[in-house]
Amino acid sequence: MHVFVTGATGWIGSAVVDDLLAAGHEVTGLARSEAAALALAKKGARVRRGDLDDLAGLRDGALDAQGVVHLANKHDWANPAESNRAERAAVETIADALVGTDRPFVLAAGLSGLVRDRPAVETDVSPEVGPGAHRGGSENLALEYAEKGVRAVSVRFAPSVHGVGDHGFLAAITASAREHGVSAYLGDGTTAWAAVHRPAAAELVRLGLEGAPAGSRLHAVAEEAVTTRAIAEAVGRVLGLPVVSLAPEEAAGHFGFVGRFFGLDMAASSAITRELLGWTPTGPTLVEDIEGGAYA
Repeated sequence: MHVFVTGATGWIGSAVVDDLLAAGHEVTGLARSEAAALALAKKGARVRRGDLDDLAGLRDGALDAQGVVHLANKHDWANPAESNRAERAAVETIADALVGTDRPFVLAAGLSGLVRDRPAVETDVSPEVGPGAHRGGSENLALEYAEKGVRAVSVRFAPSVHGVGDHGFLAAITASAREHGVSAYLGDGTTAWAAVHRPAAAELVRLGLEGAPAGSRLHAVAEEAVTTRAIAEAVGRVLGLPVVSLAPEEAAGHFGFVGRFFGLDMAASSAITRELLGWTPTGPTLVEDIEGGAYA
């Protein structure tokens, strides 16, 4: 299959490109910079120069391919409204291009805010609806196209897609521990995050592209719930720092932008996903990766 991938040189996207190529697929990756273009070409992927605001380029990339994996996001924490606008416009453009083709369209989504007081499951419908919602309500928007001849599939990624080189939430949490001289969690530390090793997440994206039914919601989750206290303790052990509890109002001062997420319960099951696609995630656990030096 010839696959058009946005976010092709990002943390998850680069692993997805590797997995797709290893499985025999052809890949065209969206590249914003010359460095990104060179990285893709070195892997043997084709290159389409552009970004999320190049809607004509996104449309043409989708039309030229036999399937689309959309992983790019602006992640502009200073201007979330712009990130949401751009995401919705990109998803709508790609999906419109695929109407009536029955081609797969796999897009990235998150697990935050789905439910409270229990792990999220794949049948939980995202409450994010409309242009002003988080990610522009892109998951619900994309899945609407399942009735328009698009094999739309959402992959909800665990808040920690971990591994050596990760520059996301866990890297920021570790950096905050170094800066303040303590490894912290909030409250009693019982809030928990789902987690998955990066290669396992990439494999799931490919499996979803190859065979998930239209309208599927997949959970890229290997560990259902790793408590924030367990995360803080692992960071503390690696850095040789004391582990402390902070009040919720201290989160922003200690963690920065990650503080708004570290106190959220983002546990999730992937039982339906595993049964549907025969996916068995492998690799180290989150704590094993931390203790193995992935963030040191």
